[in-house]
Formats: sequence, C-alpha cells, structure tokens
Amino acid sequence: MSEPPYDRSEQPDEIDPFEEIIAAETDRDPDLAVIEAGSRTLRTQGGAAEADVPTRPADPELDKALRAVETELASRWGETKLDPSVTRIATLMDVLGEPQRSYPSIHITGTNGKTSTARMIEALLGAFELRTGRYTSPHVQSITERISLDGAPISAERFIETYEDIKPYIEMVDSQQEYRLSFFEVLTGMAYAAFADAPVDVAVVEVGMGGTWDATNVIDGDVAVVTPIDLDHTDRLGTTPGEIAQEKAGIVKQDATVILAQQPVDAAQVMLKRAVEVDATVAREGLEFGVVARQVAVGGQLVTLRGLGGEYEEVYLPLHGPYQAHNAAVALAAVEAFFGVGAQRPERLDIDTVRKAFATVSSPGRLEVVRRSPTVVLDAAHNPAGARATAEAVGEAFDFSRLIGVVGASGDKNVRGLLEAFEPIFAEVVITQNSSHRALDADELAAIAVEVFGEERVQVEPQLPDALEAAITLAEEEGEFAGGGVLVTGSVITVGEARLLLGKG
Repeated sequence: MSEPPYDRSEQPDEIDPFEEIIAAETDRDPDLAVIEAGSRTLRTQGGAAEADVPTRPADPELDKALRAVETELASRWGETKLDPSVTRIATLMDVLGEPQRSYPSIHITGTNGKTSTARMIEALLGAFELRTGRYTSPHVQSITERISLDGAPISAERFIETYEDIKPYIEMVDSQQEYRLSFFEVLTGMAYAAFADAPVDVAVVEVGMGGTWDATNVIDGDVAVVTPIDLDHTDRLGTTPGEIAQEKAGIVKQDATVILAQQPVDAAQVMLKRAVEVDATVAREGLEFGVVARQVAVGGQLVTLRGLGGEYEEVYLPLHGPYQAHNAAVALAAVEAFFGVGAQRPERLDIDTVRKAFATVSSPGRLEVVRRSPTVVLDAAHNPAGARATAEAVGEAFDFSRLIGVVGASGDKNVRGLLEAFEPIFAEVVITQNSSHRALDADELAAIAVEVFGEERVQVEPQLPDALEAAITLAEEEGEFAGGGVLVTGSVITVGEARLLLGKG
C-alpha cells in the first residue's frame, strides 16, 4: 500500500470530546464482548473536484453507439433478478486474466450511504495522489456514471470500447453457463477490466446487493466498509438486520480491515463474528472513530472527526445531514486503514489534504438543490431508514415554511414505511411514477398515501413533469419569500428523471 503524508503535529489530549461518543454507546449488547475478545481491534495511540452527472453524447453517431450497448445490456437479466452464485462472474474474470487482482481495493456494503461514502473515499485517495477507480450503482442519469476513473465518470467512448473489448469473452462465458451473465455482472466485469487497463492504484467498489453472492465479490478487499444496515430487499436478504448482515458479511476477507459504521446490535454481532472467523481487524464507529462535533454551515456542515490516527478539526463537508457526517467518519477511517494508520502508524493523515478532499465531495441526487424560488431538492431515499435520515436532514438544513413532496417509488419497496417517514415534514404530497418497469403504479401508491396523509393532502399526477409542475405551484402558494419548497424522492430513477427535467444534465 502507498505511504501517506502524515500530520506529525501534536496529537489531541488523551481525554477529549471523543469520550462522549464512547459514553453514548448505551445500546451495546454485553455478549458482544465475548466475540470482540476473539478479534483484533484496531486502536491507535492517542482529489480533484467531482464531475457532474454526464449527459448524453452530443455526437449523434457516438450516442447511437452508446444506445446500442445499453440495448444489449438491457436484454440481460436486470439488477433485481438474482441467482445466488458468483460462478459466472468468476469465470469471466478467469478468461479475462483476473483483472480485479491487479490493484488493491476497498469494498463497501451496507443498506444506505454506500455511494456517498464511496465518493468520499475516492476524493480522499485522489487528494493523496492515488489514481482511483470507483464502481457504484445504480446510476442517476447515465450508465457511464457507474464506472469512474480519477473522480470522473468514464467517457461514452471508453465505456463502449471497454464493452467491445470484453464482449467476446462475455459471449464465451454465456455459452458455457446455464444462464447468461446478468446486466450487473457484465457491468462489473467492465469496471474491473477498465480499472486494470487504466491502471488504477486502488479501486473503490460498492456492492450491488448483499455481499456474499454479489457480483462484485470476486475481489479481496484490503478494507471492507460496512455502512448502516437496515431493512431493504427483505425478500432476498432477510427480514432482520442480523439476517441481512449474514449476507453482507461475505465481503470481509481473510486478514482484512473492517470499518464498521454504527449498527443494530444483531447486525454488529454478525459482523464481529465474521471478523473473528477470518482474523480480520475491526474499527467501530463510536469507539475507534466517529463524529466528535458538527454544526450546520452554508451549503453543508463543519465537522470534527476522530479518525484512527487522531482528530481532524474544522473539516468542511458540502453535504447536508447528520448521516453524511457519519459517512464522512466512515470514509476517513477506511482511507486511514488503507494507508495503515492505526495498525502500523499512530500519526493522522495530513489534515490540510483531508480538508481539501472533503471540500470537493459531491453526491448527485442526495439532498441536491437543483432550483431556487421555490427551492427544489432531490433525494434518492427509497426505503424507510433512508427516508428517516433525509427527513431529519431536511429539517436541519432547510428552513422551509411549507414543504411539498413529490414521490415516485418502486413496487418492490416498503412504500408505506417510506411515506410514514416523510409524513411529518410534508404539508402535501404529489404522487407520481417514473418510467421504469419497476415503478409502482401512481394510483396504487396514492391509495397508500391517502391512508398515511389523509385524502386532502394527496394529489396524483402520474406523469412526472406534471407532478413537478403541480408541486412547484403548491410551494409557490406560500409567496415568493415565504420559504416554500419541494422535495423529490422515492427512487433513484425518479430523482434522475426529475434532474433532467429540471435542467441538470
């Protein structure tokens, strides 16, 4: 691993505000101590600006070629149809010469916060002059967003070239397997091949779903990051956080370092048990690292983070909400662990470089303001836990006198829980649907919304452009200077389509 520039300035006193974090850990199960006793605990002695979401290629011929690739990919199993096996992707990696083993990697799982955390990790590594590859999903607007090099999505030309380069090998694997490679498996193969071709110094990889059987899990991450686990994809992963953690724990490999965000007790127990089994080192939010302090700032927040090597004061994060501060703490710990901070060196990373990196972070579609007068905010929350975090962040970051929701959700989600999370902050809600075949019918969603909000607070506009216009009109009823706002949410697809309609990209 690369040696980082360390900050050799005086370390914080042994007794500091971080002790308050430890004292606040009141929900920990005493039985976890038994598990922790068998694992090594990670303790220490006390990039370039993100590009915006890409648009369609301006060149008609290039756009046609990209659409042809998208059509071929769309003919395969979609991302929500899974076969619990990594056989096909492992076979593809084998015929490609194991490209995923030509660089170290940081592997990220969890229920919410994965993409934002990946972007933060990418920014930090880039600031320390490492060439990065980032693979995340789903995309907001363009499929090319999923594969990034040096902090920016790969070009349409490179996306097409990568697909064409590995297409013969894809067809070879298809002919040997019971089922063809899926949409997600092919994209994962493309990402790993593109990273090897670049080449990158480190890959930052977000799982698609779960962990053990996820197509990304043909890498052996030096660092395994676990963002908060909650209920989502319960029909595939389990009905409790502990059951879901069983699947996600599969990304923790032998002798890796695990960066564990705050978790429900049963999920934490599963993760710590897995760490024992593979002799992994564990760093836990709230104990080895965490958020010491935070305050709302213009365009984001100012945070003080406790990392594995010390305290990082007055770090500006241009993202809203307490959950993004926690994502930042997780990202910082992951990068420290990658550089060996804590396990090998007690010094913190260079604080000016860390500050510079965090100041460049963006996360499109995550509490993203795309219009003023009235303010229109986009957020891709699609499950109850994500919705609760978004609702809290909206209340903190925006002073709306009246907030109108625009909600379009997928049919396989807990839409009642999602709506219930937003009910306290929405004065009215406009129900709609996006263009995806997975979208829940607007009338079906509206029927649930009426039960949650009451009929007088629900309006139905099946077409998203009409829904946006209706919501903006409702917000404007407060008057130009009264502070009405609109929050578009419920699905990454809904947010991506709204982003286009509102002139972003």
